Amino acid sequence: MFRGADALREGLLTLEQLRGANWQRLAYGVYADSRLDRDHGLRCRALAADLPEHAHLAGPSAAYLHGVEHAAAFTDPVHLIVPAGTRLNQRREAAVHRMVLASDEVGVQRGLPVTSPLRTSWDVTLWMDLVPAVAVLDALLRDKLVTATQLMELAADRAGRHGAARATRAFKLADAGGQSPQETRLRLGLIRAGLPRPELQHPVPVGGRVLHPDLCWPQYRVAVEYDGEWHDSPDSFHLDRRRLNLLVSAGWTVLHVTSRRMRADFAAVVREVAAALRSAGWNPGPGRPTPMIP
Repeated sequence: MFRGADALREGLLTLEQLRGANWQRLAYGVYADSRLDRDHGLRCRALAADLPEHAHLAGPSAAYLHGVEHAAAFTDPVHLIVPAGTRLNQRREAAVHRMVLASDEVGVQRGLPVTSPLRTSWDVTLWMDLVPAVAVLDALLRDKLVTATQLMELAADRAGRHGAARATRAFKLADAGGQSPQETRLRLGLIRAGLPRPELQHPVPVGGRVLHPDLCWPQYRVAVEYDGEWHDSPDSFHLDRRRLNLLVSAGWTVLHVTSRRMRADFAAVVREVAAALRSAGWNPGPGRPTPMIP
């Protein structure tokens, strides 16, 4: 990664070469080898090459640098927090938020200035849609970068501020048991459709083993397993079916949801899970609507 002006001034490249296929422009005046992986981390490093004093990568970008790779993609803008009045060259490549950060809200990750995991948790709830924001929170909780107690204390401390209600809602929905963004989407979709909140990775002793269904309602012995793309391999299929047989033999109803059904047939998924819960004794109560697609 290098500044184009430096390469031209030192005679390392001509303007025609700089604009060729060997180099990719990442930010204002910043270029890199075109063979480098085009991920959000590369974009963050490019903008960090020209950051003003007291600027920090924040929100989804900070979450990415803290290890949550699904928080942002290469094509997403890099989120920055800078003090009011700060001059910034990278306006087109960045989403700029002007405010002051406290000393305990910042740090360094992968050599770059970032907001702390707790501050990042707050910002993603304000700058991202609910489902992807909760998926980021799930990952931060799972990796023990924040705790549920810290999140709720933060929400209480900031009650009444702009975005506090939105953040509180996301914090309450977050769960350290979430294993992937798609599982988070499935969980939230079922909750928002009116079904009771499931437990994640709940331990179920069966057949001399302890299984952990993706989502389950232990009191009704109903479980939902999300089958992502990796489940297509023969070994994964074999293990999944063995787990399914063990759970069914122990009196559990196990439903499987594929990524295709998540995209194209989620209303039917909701109906099937609701039917299984009702058969096991769940009563949504009078006046509550029949679960529909969220």
